[in-house]
Amino acid sequence: MCIRDRDISFETPNSPKVFIEKWEPSVEFNLSTQVQQLDDALMEVAIKLTITVKSGDLIAYLVEVTQAGIFVLGGFNDDEMGGMVGSFCPNILFPYAREVVSDLVAKGGFPQFILAPVNFDALYAQQVQQAQAQQAPSSQSIN
Repeated sequence: MCIRDRDISFETPNSPKVFIEKWEPSVEFNLSTQVQQLDDALMEVAIKLTITVKSGDLIAYLVEVTQAGIFVLGGFNDDEMGGMVGSFCPNILFPYAREVVSDLVAKGGFPQFILAPVNFDALYAQQVQQAQAQQAPSSQSIN
């Protein structure tokens, strides 16, 4: 396993004005995962976090972090592989991404920002349910 920061961005588009305004933060959080097969047993799994914090109408800061890992994943059937890349690997990557976000925000001069844990098991289960619902044939009754 190899874990690395693939992409990092920290922007403060309304600095220094945001530092003199009343601090009333609101947070928008987006999370996505990407999977790329490198060879038979090697997979790159990446999670991308985008956090936008506004204070009033001003964007205080925008953080984008893509944390990636290369995982050796052999001997799993399709269902098991889905769980590995959809839940297990993101669970390993998230603490690293969470630390990067916290460090960037603190170094930007803003109050400490710590992301709450993410339940990747539940997110993956929800994704599987949605996929199954879309594949299920619609039933219509004829009277």
